[in-house]
Amino acid sequence: MEYYCAYQERCYKEVEEKLHSFSVNSSEKEEVLTYLIENNFINEERFAQSFVRGKHNYKFWGKNRIVNELKFRNISSRIITIALKEIPEATYLENFHQLAEKNWNNITERKGPKKNKKFVDFLLRKGYETSLIYEKLKELEAGS
Repeated sequence: MEYYCAYQERCYKEVEEKLHSFSVNSSEKEEVLTYLIENNFINEERFAQSFVRGKHNYKFWGKNRIVNELKFRNISSRIITIALKEIPEATYLENFHQLAEKNWNNITERKGPKKNKKFVDFLLRKGYETSLIYEKLKELEAGS
């Protein structure tokens, strides 16, 4: 389990599920989890920060999707707030605008409601804020 945790940042829930897959009884599972936490193999804050950086910088996810994924992994709101500080606001907006413009240009539909819906749906799935998306949509519609 040390190797499993050292290879890549893991959250408590992932390690617990892995132990469950090995059919480890609950007292042994607790012992192993306690050992991993005490020896800093599992650190929820470090995991969340790494998760935020990775998902934003490589998959270009927005804050809404990142928050939802972290909540799904039982990460506390306090840790999520700390982890989101890993994304500088300027970088976040720059990535959003690049992604939005690339998507707008790749949509083959002619200008109109269909194209707008595809554009908005794509960015909502990526987890960006509605206000940002509609602001960018207005800007792109005016420009083309």
